[in-house]
Amino acid sequence: MNGYPEDWSDLSVHLCHDWLTGMRGGERVLEILADGFPDSEIYTLIHNKEAVTDRINRHTVHTSWMQQQSGIMDRYRYYLPVMPATIKRFKPPAADLLISTSHCVAKSIPTDAQTRHLCYCFTPMRYAWLFLEEYFGKNPFKQMTLGPVLAGLRAWDKSTASRVDHFVAISRHVQDRIKRFYGRDADVVYPPADTDYFTPNNRPHGGYDFIVSALVPYKKIDLAVRAYNELGYPLKIMGVGTELDTLKAMANENISFLGRQSDESLRTLLQECRCFVFPGEEDFGITPVEAMACGRPVVALGRGGVTETVVDGHTGIFFECQNVESLVDAVQRCAETDWDVAHIRERAEKFSIPRFIEGMDRSIQICLNQGK
Repeated sequence: MNGYPEDWSDLSVHLCHDWLTGMRGGERVLEILADGFPDSEIYTLIHNKEAVTDRINRHTVHTSWMQQQSGIMDRYRYYLPVMPATIKRFKPPAADLLISTSHCVAKSIPTDAQTRHLCYCFTPMRYAWLFLEEYFGKNPFKQMTLGPVLAGLRAWDKSTASRVDHFVAISRHVQDRIKRFYGRDADVVYPPADTDYFTPNNRPHGGYDFIVSALVPYKKIDLAVRAYNELGYPLKIMGVGTELDTLKAMANENISFLGRQSDESLRTLLQECRCFVFPGEEDFGITPVEAMACGRPVVALGRGGVTETVVDGHTGIFFECQNVESLVDAVQRCAETDWDVAHIRERAEKFSIPRFIEGMDRSIQICLNQGK
């Protein structure tokens, strides 16, 4: 277990993750924990083996009845109302520790009385508490229909927080939500960026700005498209999602859509962009840190977790109003700034994998020793 605390090998550990349908920031966290506990078994609602890495797939993965439903990998979010009852069906055997990596229902998995439960919380269930219009739209009929369902989910989510012995939040932003919604304290351990992989290439930028994101409404990629329509400067957008066709239709020729790309392509795109653009509000945001690890400045909305990673005026530029005028101004100010690649890179190194492991080890020891 190179790089991991020696005493981790003495622990029996289960892992629980909401669902395994792709490799985003949450799955990268799970991957590191899975490597740290190589004998751990993973509990998850659904598991798409082709969409996650061998480092996860080599573990025994337990799935729910949802796994057998036709088309589930594309339609699993429609099952949100039954996810609470579904996670309750899991019965992991006794272990020293269960670590849930949760933004939906994973933190609510039942555990044996002997098992300590640490939740690494990406956010309290955002579908129920936050961004309701962004996820479900402004349709009054849909909101009326979903209202009682979401109220029930909020009540259930709060009540099952008592199943967790110790919370760890991904940012102070999320730490505040855990206190507000669950009435619980939480440590803060920032998610890791692979700063050994994402490094500067020390070449001049390639004459474009860059976004990598899921193309879904709450990411606010449409704001960036409108801003770059006005700016006329080349913008490359990597990612897929429900908004792809809409965004393509509104974009001018200076904006290109790259779809899915390999990790190698992502690294090159980050290394050679003029700046990385982050127009939405996120609980943390790992991609701005990866951009900084490559020595590139970040233009971001000055809200949410990114305010804990990007340093305004030193490693990037914040815009305060989520509108075209504010974003255009920030991009222009970024372009006029003489950035120090080494200084930007140094900031990213504070969010490295070793820092994450050290932080998690502290929280694990606290969790295991509670009540002794």
